[in-house]
Amino acid sequence: MRRRLAWLAALACIGAAPAPPAEPVLPLWPGPPPGDSAAATPERIVDSYVHNVHRPSLTLFRADPRHANGVGIIVVPGGGHRMLVWMNEGVWPARTLNRAGITVFVLKYRLAREPGSPYSIEGDAAADARRAVRFVRAHAADYGVDPARIGLMGFSAGGELVSLAADNPAPSLPAGADAIDRVSARPDFQVLIYPGPLGIPARAAAGAPPAFLAAGSLDQCCATPTITLYQQLRAAGVSAELHLFADTDHGFNVAMHSERISIQHWPDRLIDWLSDGGWLTAGAHERRPPAG
Repeated sequence: MRRRLAWLAALACIGAAPAPPAEPVLPLWPGPPPGDSAAATPERIVDSYVHNVHRPSLTLFRADPRHANGVGIIVVPGGGHRMLVWMNEGVWPARTLNRAGITVFVLKYRLAREPGSPYSIEGDAAADARRAVRFVRAHAADYGVDPARIGLMGFSAGGELVSLAADNPAPSLPAGADAIDRVSARPDFQVLIYPGPLGIPARAAAGAPPAFLAAGSLDQCCATPTITLYQQLRAAGVSAELHLFADTDHGFNVAMHSERISIQHWPDRLIDWLSDGGWLTAGAHERRPPAG
């Protein structure tokens, strides 16, 4: 009887154990962002999809200090600009990159195609992506990342924001821009996973950062924009790598719902590319000789 009571007491202690701390959330602006909606409603999550983003933010996923390498990647989930695919295109990619020593910031951006939204993609959502790069670069020392090794990675609609920020001209700074807005918004490298067509063809491909691109061959939405951008970057002399996966459609994320071996391993190809480019070692990307 005493053993049974002790066992029950132990179970009670386990059940009462505190939940692990939530990842830090970093607001992109100290107050309402430019173009803030006065009719903002509370952010909400439905079946792991995020809706009603009015205060853009970054959720921080730190790499284990034992193998953190100073790379910072801002992950931009997709969702058609109607919602954010928070787990499959935000949290799980962050955890995958963490294993390679990369510190990750997952962006919540304003959703221009949500019913009743007052926002625009090219104006507000793209501004959130640019601000995210500026914010991470300005605070790089606080999060243990190198301000010269900051990447922007997007899935689907998030890929459109990557292209708008990395491959197209940046708009003039808004009136009242703060110190963070004066930091460069150009990522050091870009990762586009089945990006949508907005922003492609690029209007500033010649000045674009190195790129890793991937899509499925069956993707009616996004295979063509991916190929188009790759061809533009290649013609402009920008270092770019393209993976087009056979018999694969849209939305393969980090293989949460796929049994294809190639899809299971596509993040490994990204890490290979980052390593070959010198991004995983401080200063190595500046010394990288041309491929040959």
